[in-house]
Amino acid sequence: MAAVPEEQVGPGPGPKHREKHKNKKKAAPVDESELLTVPDGWKEPAFTREDNPRGLLEESSFATLFPKYREAYLKECWPLVQKALGEHYVNAALDLIEGSMTVTTTKKTFDPYAIIRARDLIKLLARSVPFEQAVRILQDDVACDIIKIGSLVRKRETFIKRRARLLGPKGSTLKALELLTNCYIMVQGNTVSALGPFSGLKEVRKVVLDTMKNIHPIYNIKTLMIKRELAKDPELRTQSWERFLPKFKRKNLKKRKEPKKKNTKKEYTPFPPPQPESQIDKELASGEYFLKERQKKRKQMEEIKAKQADAVKRRQEERNKAFIPPKEKPAVKTKKASTEKKIDIEAIKEKVKNAKKKKLGALPEEEVKLKMAADEKKKKKKK
Repeated sequence: MAAVPEEQVGPGPGPKHREKHKNKKKAAPVDESELLTVPDGWKEPAFTREDNPRGLLEESSFATLFPKYREAYLKECWPLVQKALGEHYVNAALDLIEGSMTVTTTKKTFDPYAIIRARDLIKLLARSVPFEQAVRILQDDVACDIIKIGSLVRKRETFIKRRARLLGPKGSTLKALELLTNCYIMVQGNTVSALGPFSGLKEVRKVVLDTMKNIHPIYNIKTLMIKRELAKDPELRTQSWERFLPKFKRKNLKKRKEPKKKNTKKEYTPFPPPQPESQIDKELASGEYFLKERQKKRKQMEEIKAKQADAVKRRQEERNKAFIPPKEKPAVKTKKASTEKKIDIEAIKEKVKNAKKKKLGALPEEEVKLKMAADEKKKKKKK
């Protein structure tokens, strides 16, 4: 056999080489944000009979009441409700006398969460959500949230105004909220029913509660629009978005008007107030108590006549006011024309004589003389 050279025969990688190889493996970092984020388009596999072949041990049931005005609609769509729940092997019963809906599991039910979804379905139907939307709750990626807003505001008028603010003019605010959260929202009575993905339900609840706390929904809608645009950028997913989001400050409201009459508290005294005088005490003080009945009646009549005389006198004065002539304004004295500047009559006469001598449109004497002299010079030059 041919001898193998010593260089090729070596004992293999030494301990130092192995340590280096291990350090290289450890050095490769794994981004934790990638592990936390769910990949786009990923869905949880559906729960089938193979996952629970033996079914459920006990029967479960849920019941809910519905208002009288929903009776006609539920009666029409109940066959569709039974058909939808029948696919999940859940029974549904409608009691029109009691005004309730009941859902129960059967021996064939294999999905333990199906009864919870059926319970949410009848709750949504009771809160005026149409069947076409409510039946979506049976899907795996859809959830619901019923927000109670009746007890958040004390005054009924304020509650109605804030609830109308949530709807917006012709339902525009509610429609914008539905588009941004991918949820169906139904405002009915003292509750707000929302149906959609979990992330959207969280935003809907925040907006509804803020609206009832007197924060206008338009501010939250602006924030949601910015968040939707930021979510499209994969680089910003792991960063904080606080620098991009708007910060709204509360405006200082006008100070409350002070009442005209201020109730000032009196100083505290341990002694009770003096007892008010009774009618008998007043009569005793004035001496009326000791008068006879005739004298009392006479005194009362005199007081009545005195009051009547005062009233007649006042009435007469008011009538006489119409006959009193109004006060005339003092006549303004006209100032006489001042005769200090005397008029020169002779100078005016001379001006009139000179005006008569002149013909209308005639030139003055000086201009006529100048014109005559100019004509004579021209004649001399021609000769």
